[in-house]
Amino acid sequence: MATMADPDAVTHRRVLRIAIPILLSNVTVPILGAVDTGVVGQIPAAEPIAAVGIGSIVLTAIYWIFGFLRMGTVGLTAQAAGSGDRAEVSALLTRALMVGLGGGLVMIVAQWLIFAAAMAVSPASPEVEALARDYMAIRIWSAPGAIAIFGMTGWLIAQERTRAVLVLQLWMNAINVVLDVVFVLGMGWGVSGVALATFIAEWSGFAMGLWLCRETLRDAAARNWARVFDRVRLKRMALLNSDILIRSLLLESVLVSFLLVGGRFGDVTLAANQVLMQFLMIAAYALDGFAFSAEAMVGRAYGAGRVDSLRRSALLTSYWAVGISVLLSLAVAVAGPQIIALMATDEGVRTEAARYLPWMIAVPIAQVPAMMFDGIFIGATRSRDMRNMMILSAGLYFACLLVLLGPLENHGLWIAMLLSFLARGGTLALRYPALERSAAR
Repeated sequence: MATMADPDAVTHRRVLRIAIPILLSNVTVPILGAVDTGVVGQIPAAEPIAAVGIGSIVLTAIYWIFGFLRMGTVGLTAQAAGSGDRAEVSALLTRALMVGLGGGLVMIVAQWLIFAAAMAVSPASPEVEALARDYMAIRIWSAPGAIAIFGMTGWLIAQERTRAVLVLQLWMNAINVVLDVVFVLGMGWGVSGVALATFIAEWSGFAMGLWLCRETLRDAAARNWARVFDRVRLKRMALLNSDILIRSLLLESVLVSFLLVGGRFGDVTLAANQVLMQFLMIAAYALDGFAFSAEAMVGRAYGAGRVDSLRRSALLTSYWAVGISVLLSLAVAVAGPQIIALMATDEGVRTEAARYLPWMIAVPIAQVPAMMFDGIFIGATRSRDMRNMMILSAGLYFACLLVLLGPLENHGLWIAMLLSFLARGGTLALRYPALERSAAR
């Protein structure tokens, strides 16, 4: 039986120790985007702002595809740690770094194809397209470091070293902000200066990540190539990551289609939906910390075969997530109109956004089961269940669009989104007993 002195004891303190640094780290993400936009916005022209927007969205979307590396690494590493296999913990760090660096090199080789596809999907004026290409042509060279950071972040979370994750994020963002100011405002390098600042920040973040993982990288097990390239372990990692990739692409299709379908109802409704999506993203960032706690804690319990600890980890992390979601919903109910007014100055957009504000009150609570069960199933590396339940929930979402858009228009769009969240959480809940049974074997 775990005691309070046991580092693996499932306690509220442990949940918060993992979650709070992630919450603080997430706060820095929108700040960096605001600084990038604000600095390039000092150039007296619209084209640089549009170019940085398009270029950063394209590369971020592609990097996001490699999010499977973070999620897969968390589950595998946490389970190896829970089972006491320290050699495998070290080898997993090496594998994650190799996958990340390799994925980034593929992006560099295929950059011309990536840029052409991006411009075809998001056509812009010749001036904006030229600047966006310049931006991406610089940033693409940091892709290996940026993607490898996903693997290191997942590995650190599995070790419950989320303070290190916070340090890594603050380090990168601070360098990026300082260099933005120096290169753009000081040296007048414009869009290229913003790209170069991010390029340096991402490679410096990679270097910082290596330093944070230095003790394990010095371990001989991290360079035990027979273990690192073990066929069985590589196959398991590949299957896990492919399932998560499919799940992530389906989730991306839901989010992208939401924005595209919203455009059918006019520019004002499209702008209102974009404003309201910020409520969804804020809720997701707030819940991330507890989902990450579930990944690490459930993974360790699963690797140790301790069903009681697994269940308590799932419950405690979810209790906190539910509490935070209720507070967020109350905040939206009380201050929603004021928040909308801060994000939009156009009265038409404000009025339209206010029409759909009640759905934003429901968003945090609807997100909880989906995000928390995602974390639980990632920790248990039950990726096939995640993939299959995502297929069902995405199918429900698109079916709801067909049925609801006609009579309810944009209200139907938001209902379809919320139902997809509930379906993802509900279907994974039905698979949870099987997860516990597999941990007991």
